[in-house]
Amino acid sequence: MPQDANTLPPIGLFDVRAQQALIRPEIDRRIAAVLDSGHFVQGPEVEELEKALAAFAGVGHCVGVSSGTDALQIAMMAEGIGRGDAVFLPAFTYTATAEVPLVLGATPVFVDVDPKTFNIDIEDLKRRIALVKAEGRLRPRAVVGVDLFGLPADWPAIEAICAEEGMFALDDAAQAFGGALNGKRLGGWAGAAALSFYPTKTLGCYGDGGALLTDDAAKAELYRSLRTHGEGKTRYEVMRTGMNGRLDTIQAAILLCKLPLMEQELAARTRIAGWYNERLAGKVQIPVSPEGAESAFGLYSILLADEAQRARVQEACKARGVPTAVYYPLPLHHQPAYRESHAGAIRQAPPLPVSESLCKSILALPMHPYLDEAQAARVAEAVITAL
Repeated sequence: MPQDANTLPPIGLFDVRAQQALIRPEIDRRIAAVLDSGHFVQGPEVEELEKALAAFAGVGHCVGVSSGTDALQIAMMAEGIGRGDAVFLPAFTYTATAEVPLVLGATPVFVDVDPKTFNIDIEDLKRRIALVKAEGRLRPRAVVGVDLFGLPADWPAIEAICAEEGMFALDDAAQAFGGALNGKRLGGWAGAAALSFYPTKTLGCYGDGGALLTDDAAKAELYRSLRTHGEGKTRYEVMRTGMNGRLDTIQAAILLCKLPLMEQELAARTRIAGWYNERLAGKVQIPVSPEGAESAFGLYSILLADEAQRARVQEACKARGVPTAVYYPLPLHHQPAYRESHAGAIRQAPPLPVSESLCKSILALPMHPYLDEAQAARVAEAVITAL
C-alpha cells in the first residue's frame, strides 16, 4: 500500500523557497543597498546584471526589460513589424508569443510543431511561408522560434530560412535560459533572444522581469531606447515611439544573487530529468534531446495516450501528493482571442494536428533544482501506478 500522502514531505511543481534559503542573507543585503540608494529605476544593479547575463550567455549585449512579453515586443518594434506583416510562430506555446504581433498590428501565422521535440516544425514552417507568399496579402517578416520547456529549437534551420527569405529570427527563450545548441548557449542564436525572469523560470526574480540578448550593438542601443519611451541621449529627447519597459532595480539585485547558482542548478535539472527518464522510459513518451541540444529543463513534460489517461494519471498523482500541470490545454489557434486572426492569416490554412493532439495528452511533472532522487522516484511511481 502506498504511504499516506499526508505523512510524506510535500513536493512542489516548482520551489523558490529552497533556493532562497541558500542566498537569503545576500538577497537581504542587496535589497537593503537598493533601498538605501533610492535608485529604484535603472539603478546600477541593472547594468551590473546586464553585463553578467551577457557574459553567461556568451553574447555581446544584454538589455534588461520589464517582462519576457515586453522583450518580445521591443524586439519586434525595433524591426518595425506591424500592419501587413506575417510573424510565424508555433501553435503550441504560451499566449505571449502570439499576442505581441497582434498588439503591433501584425498577423501571427501559426505553425505546427514536431511531435517529439514539441518545437516548431521546420517543414511546416516552409510550407506556410510559401502559402503566405503565394497569397500576397501579407509580407513574411519574422519567425519566432520557441525553445519549449527548455529545449532549443532547430536554430540552424530557422536561421537559414530567415536568411533566404529576408526575415528576422527571434528566439523566445523564456523557458530555456541556460540551454545550449551545438555548444553555443541560447542568446547567441537568432537576431535576438527574449528572456523571462518570471519566478518559476530557470532564472527567476520575485516579480516580473525579462531581458533581450544580442550580439548586435546597434540593436542593443535601439532596445534601450525603446524600453524607455523611445528616449535619445537625454531623458527628454524623444527619438521614436517606445514604451515603459524597464527592469526594476530591486529585481535586478535579486537576479544578481541568483545567477551564481545557475550552473549547479542547470546540472541538477539535467540530473533530475535523468532520474525521471530512467523510470518512465518505455512507459510514456519522455522528453527527447536531439544531437547537440542541451535542454535547460525549464519544465519536464511527458506525453500520455489521450485525455482519459492523462486525467487518471493526474488523479493518481494528486492522491499521492504529487502536483502536475497541463502546458498547454489549448493550441493558440483555438484560443478565442486568436481565432479570427488565424482564419484570416492563410485562406484555407492547413490543419495543425500535432499541436491539437499534444494539448490532449501533455502533462508536466515537478521540475526544479531542489528535488531529490527519492522525490523523483515518488513522482515516477505515481505516474506508473496510474497507467
